[in-house]
Amino acid sequence: MATFLDARTSQNASTANSIAVPILAINTPQLFGQIGLLTGGPATNARVLLKGTISLQLPLALVGINITIVRGTLPTDPVVYSATSTFNISLLAPQVIAFSAADFNPPITPQLTYTAYVSSNLLGTIRVGPESFDGILAAD
Repeated sequence: MATFLDARTSQNASTANSIAVPILAINTPQLFGQIGLLTGGPATNARVLLKGTISLQLPLALVGINITIVRGTLPTDPVVYSATSTFNISLLAPQVIAFSAADFNPPITPQLTYTAYVSSNLLGTIRVGPESFDGILAAD
């Protein structure tokens, strides 16, 4: 039976339209959430469940949004999850992207850090909120 080890939340923006953070560089990851999960020592069959949401106001053009989660703190660290959504020009309201990911049997260190990034292939994309990223660590 699994044992709960830790859970953390990174809540950057709690409500709709509570922030206005432009994505200023094309295809460049921008951090929007980070958590550190404490392992409490050696663990067998560790698994991390990650989920989150981000809302974006998109430019009036065909745009691709990429969500990437890494185990670590840098965009170049091991990728745990990556997904791309493409939106068309008929969308005027902010778009909410929800995601769910898992990391099975990660290398056990005193703390596992996970970082969520967003990038866009077109200028004019604005992070408007809400933004949330959280994770749970369990092991046998």
